[in-house]
Amino acid sequence: MTPATLEELPPAAAADPACPLCRGRGIVVRAEGQIAVSTPCSCIPHCLRCGDTGRVEIVTDNGLRVGRCRCRIVHDRVLLFNAARVPGRYAAADLASFSAGAQRIHKEWQAETGRYDRMPQMESFMAVMQWLSAFDPSKESRGLVLHGAVGRGKTHLLIATLRSLALERGARVRFIEFSRLLGILREGFGQGRSGANVMAELVDVPVLGIDELGKGRLTDWELSVIDELVSRRYNAMKTTLGTTNYIPEAPTGALSTNLATAEGAPRQTLGDRIGERAWSRLAEMVDFVEVGGEDYRAFKKQRMDA
Repeated sequence: MTPATLEELPPAAAADPACPLCRGRGIVVRAEGQIAVSTPCSCIPHCLRCGDTGRVEIVTDNGLRVGRCRCRIVHDRVLLFNAARVPGRYAAADLASFSAGAQRIHKEWQAETGRYDRMPQMESFMAVMQWLSAFDPSKESRGLVLHGAVGRGKTHLLIATLRSLALERGARVRFIEFSRLLGILREGFGQGRSGANVMAELVDVPVLGIDELGKGRLTDWELSVIDELVSRRYNAMKTTLGTTNYIPEAPTGALSTNLATAEGAPRQTLGDRIGERAWSRLAEMVDFVEVGGEDYRAFKKQRMDA
């Protein structure tokens, strides 16, 4: 393309604000097998500014300047999201769907039970929104761990947060379910590979979301994996997010559920599940946000069976 002055350049290609597929965001996310994959939306036209090359030449008083076209922001963020390895089941999980779902199910629950309590899910949602507004990728940021009983939407909210960081803030993020991490490491060991590369990737990424913290059989090896991951991210001053079904408190020495058979036996804490050293460092790295309210899965199933 012939170099032009900044005033002469046509606008960069942008998404159609009225597009029903991307809702004006320029990016579509869909499930491809086990992974959620994003692509630039088809509503984005040919870029007249750079000719779809991503390269713009501008004539200035000081000579020719070369820069990157704004149309490439969408493509950059598509790559960031796809590198996060979000499960396909959560392809539609964003902040808007969490908020809408929480309000819808809460209203249905109120109508069915006659109870008009506060909305715990929305309180956790607002806490996450406040965290997002304060997040600064150029500084060390405290992370968040969402905790609560099963079916409250913790994983949805975690992935929605990672999605927002990647697609709206341009942050490099990664998602990993802890049991999946253990499976990847075991598979590698069985094929004669160390887990060094896998762990290095999870340590180096600026924002890591760990789903199901505390899940596992509490073997020495499993505890060593979470201890290494948390400790190395602590030392690297990286932001860590997570979810857990366990109370975020220090180790108590309580036995696991399958061993604590006595009625009224104390329930294990997150500290019991990940070990004292990992707990101490995690507690220094993150704030804990409770996700309460109704069990989404049980409530949905009840309505489907009615």
